[in-house]
Amino acid sequence: MAEYFTTAQTMSQSSSRVKGPLVWLDMDQKELDDAYDQTVYAPNQPLIATRRRLASEAMLKRVTPERIAYGASEDEKLDIYKTSRPNAPINIFIHGGAWRNGQARDSAYLAEMFINAGAHFVIPDFVQVHNTGGNLMPMAQQVRSAVAWVHKHAANFGGDPNLIYITGHSSGAHLAGCTLVTDWQKDFGLPANVIKGGLLVSGMYDLKPVRLSKRSEYVNFTDEIEQALSSQRHLDKLNAPIIVAYGTQETPEFQRQNRDFAAAVKAAGKPVELIIGEGFNHFEMQETIGNPYGIAGRAALKLMNLTMTLR
Repeated sequence: MAEYFTTAQTMSQSSSRVKGPLVWLDMDQKELDDAYDQTVYAPNQPLIATRRRLASEAMLKRVTPERIAYGASEDEKLDIYKTSRPNAPINIFIHGGAWRNGQARDSAYLAEMFINAGAHFVIPDFVQVHNTGGNLMPMAQQVRSAVAWVHKHAANFGGDPNLIYITGHSSGAHLAGCTLVTDWQKDFGLPANVIKGGLLVSGMYDLKPVRLSKRSEYVNFTDEIEQALSSQRHLDKLNAPIIVAYGTQETPEFQRQNRDFAAAVKAAGKPVELIIGEGFNHFEMQETIGNPYGIAGRAALKLMNLTMTLR
C-alpha cells in the first residue's frame, strides 16, 4: 500500500510539473535527462543487478575463464570462456554501464549459452570514463584493440579468426557500434570485414542528444567526439550484417535511438534486422542475451549460425 501511494505521489508530481524550454525534440531538460537514465524507467534495476551478480558468481565457480592482456595498461585485459569445439567461432561481448561502471566478470553469466552452443565467448575490460578525464575515445580505441588482438591470437585458443562476432549492451552497444564502423584496413591492417556480424542491444548510435543530457556532467563531449563516435554517421564503413534490439519498457530515447539506427542502416543498403522486446526494460534485455530462448540470445545464435540442443 505504501508503494502504491509513493508511486501515485510521484505520478502526481510529474503531471503537475511545469514543462521547461524544449531541449531535444519534444523534451525539456528534465525529460531528456530522464530519457538517458535507465533507472528512471526500470525501478527493478537493483533486483536485476543482484540477480546478475549471483548468476555470474555461480558461473565463475563452474568455469574459470582464461584472463589475458590485450594491451599495456592494467585495464586492457580480457576473459576468454572456451568452448570444446575446435576452430570455433568467437563472440566478443562489450559490457555496458553508462561508460563508467562494470567489469568483464560481471557479465560471466552470459557465457554459458555461447560455449554450450560451440562458440568462444570473450569479454574485454577497458578503461572507464572517469579515468580518462571524461574522454570516450580511449574506451573506443581499447575495444577496437581487443577485437584486433582476438583476430591475431584466435588460433592460440582454438578460435577461428574468420568467424568473429560482436555483441554489446547499452553503452557497450554504443562501443560495439563504433567498432563495427572501424576502418580496419587503415587503422589496424586487418580485413575490412574482420567482424562478421553484430548484435546491438539497447544502445546509442548518435551522441548529439546524449551530449545535451546530464551525461555531459561526466563525459567531456566535444564536436570531434560526437562526430567520431556516432556510428550512425559512419555507415559507409559498416561491413557486417547487424541485429538491433530494444525493449518496449526502455526510455523513449533509447527506443528511438535503436529504431532510427536500424532505419539508417537499412536506408544505407546494409543488412539489418530490428527486434523489439515487448514488455522488456533496458536491464531485462541484457539478461536475454545469455538465454537461447530469449529474444537477444536467439538472435545471437541465429547471427552466428549456431544451434543449441538443451538436455
